[in-house]
Amino acid sequence: MSLEDDIALLEQVPTLAVLGRAALRILAIGAETRNVASGAVLFYAGDLAEGGYVVQDGSFLLEPDRPTRNHRETIVGPGALLGELALVTDTVRATTATAQEPSAVLRISRSLFVKMLEGYPEAARSLREAMAERVNGWSRELEGVKAKLASGLPPGES
Repeated sequence: MSLEDDIALLEQVPTLAVLGRAALRILAIGAETRNVASGAVLFYAGDLAEGGYVVQDGSFLLEPDRPTRNHRETIVGPGALLGELALVTDTVRATTATAQEPSAVLRISRSLFVKMLEGYPEAARSLREAMAERVNGWSRELEGVKAKLASGLPPGES
């Protein structure tokens, strides 16, 4: 893929799109393309995460270490961001990602992402605002669940 193709891909990722084209250009230039054979594991649940991956081509099965009602197997394809949190902080992988077909990803290291944010403070502000919005949304959802639990209704029922 060309640099412009990589930038266009990053613009499709909601978390990254808020950064702006100039910041995405830096990420596209510094990102590493990795090809992953069908059936190969990109990373395992429990691995230390040192950055994120954007799926360019193909698809990945994401399997949590311990499947629960809310964390089940998922298949993701082009434009999916794997390891969003790992772009900004130390963390471990919550899932194992296995290629379902010949696939390709852009690897964005945490150090590259942080340097980009330092060089583009407006991008950092936009990212902070977008993440704050998401956290506030989750908080409202949790308050709704809390209210349902307090009323004696299961969370999935009205």
